[in-house]
Amino acid sequence: MSEPDPVISPSPAVRGGRLRVPAGPVHELLAPRETALGGSTVVRRLLPNLGRRMVGAWCFVDHYGPDDIADEPGMQVPPHPHIGLQTVSWLHDGEVLHRDSLGSLATVRPRELGLMTSGRAISHSEESPRDHARLLHGAQLWTALPDAHRHTAPTFEHHADLPEISATGLHGTVILGSMDGATSPGRTFTPLVGVDLTLTEGTSTAPPLEPDFEYAVLTMSGLTEVDGVRLDPGSMLYLGSGRRELPLRALADGSLLLLGGEPFEEKIVMWWNFIGRTDADIRQAREEWMTGTRFGEVHGYDGGRLAAPQLPRLPLKPRGRAR
Repeated sequence: MSEPDPVISPSPAVRGGRLRVPAGPVHELLAPRETALGGSTVVRRLLPNLGRRMVGAWCFVDHYGPDDIADEPGMQVPPHPHIGLQTVSWLHDGEVLHRDSLGSLATVRPRELGLMTSGRAISHSEESPRDHARLLHGAQLWTALPDAHRHTAPTFEHHADLPEISATGLHGTVILGSMDGATSPGRTFTPLVGVDLTLTEGTSTAPPLEPDFEYAVLTMSGLTEVDGVRLDPGSMLYLGSGRRELPLRALADGSLLLLGGEPFEEKIVMWWNFIGRTDADIRQAREEWMTGTRFGEVHGYDGGRLAAPQLPRLPLKPRGRAR
C-alpha cells in the first residue's frame, strides 16, 4: 500500500503517455526515500520518484529489508482500499499474510507471486504471521490498469510455482510477463515484464530484452554492475528503451529485480492507494471508503482499518510522467 510520505505530502499526479520517454538507452539513477509502513517496517520508495514516476505500467515500487523482526511484530498494514491497479507482493525472506474483501486468505512466501487486481474496488490487509521468520525482505509493486480494464472485477492470485530461466551463474524467476521463453501465469493487462535475477560472484551475462520496452533495475542484495553502472542494495537504475540485452556483472553474490514494459499510453491520476483518470474518480473513491461503501470488508484482521488522508482543496491536476 501507499502511505503519505513523511516529507512529501500525498500529492496528486497524472502519469503516463509517451512524451519524454527516452527513445534509446539511458542511465538514470533513482534515489530512494524512506518512509514507515505498518508496524516496524521501513521501506525505501523508488517509484514514484522525483525524477520518474512510471516504467511501463509499473507505477509504484517499495523495497524493504532485510529486517530482523524476531522480536518485532513485523509488517502490520491494516485494511485499506485500492482502485485501478494491480499489487504485486514479492519476497526474498519472510512471509506476508494477505486478507482481502473477496474472502481471500493466503500466506505469500519467498519467490511466490501474490497478485491482486483491484479493478473497480477492493480492500485488503498485509501482515507478518504471528509465528514468523526472523528476517523480512521484499518488494511491493503496483502496475496501473489501462482504462479498458480499470473497472474489471477484483481478483486475487497466488502462484507458488513460477517459471524459471537459467544461464551460467544466473538464475531467474519470471514474476509477470515473459522472458527468454518463460511466461508467468499471472494475469497482465498491458505488455510488461518483471523478473527476479540471482547472480553468483564473478558472473558476467547479458539476458535478452525487448527493444520496445523501457526498463529499470532494482538491486535487492549484493553488488552488481548493470550496463557498467555499479548498484548498491536498494538502488534503482532507469535504463530507457531500445535495448536488446542487458549486460550484468556480479561483484558479489546478489539479486535484482528487472522491471519493464511498453510505455504506458494513458494519463492517470494517482493519489494515496487510488489510480483514476479524473479528480472526480479519486474524490468519489475516498468518500466511498470513508463511508464504508463499495470496498467491502476484510475479515480476520486484528484491528481497525486505515482512514484516508485529506484531499487537497484544489482539483487534482495533471503532471507528466517525468520531471
